[in-house]
Amino acid sequence: FFFFFFFQAEDGIRDLVRSRGLGDVYKRQMSRYVYEMFYRKKEISKDVYEYCLHEKWADAALIAKWKKQGYERLCCLMCIQNSNHNFKTTCICRVPKAKLEPGKVVECQHCGCKGCASGD
Repeated sequence: FFFFFFFQAEDGIRDLVRSRGLGDVYKRQMSRYVYEMFYRKKEISKDVYEYCLHEKWADAALIAKWKKQGYERLCCLMCIQNSNHNFKTTCICRVPKAKLEPGKVVECQHCGCKGCASGD
């Protein structure tokens, strides 16, 4: 038997930082692909679409938001949940670039989005 031990150095690696896992990025990309293929291009059947949702390959709640006006470019559901943000508002990535200070770069703390407002 072989045992491997991994130790973390005490230089701040254990600090609490939210990780944007690749699983979230993959699921968002897969959801967008399924949405585009079913609603825009009409290249997959309803049975295939429902199978993808049933198997959790695509996020049904996110796709439902994409169908609504003003949410076509929404990056994730956490960005519109008021309880996740200061002052009970939406995420900074939902603010149109025209309403931000010139040259200001924003990044969502939840998913890393740099701007998903529909007016951009």
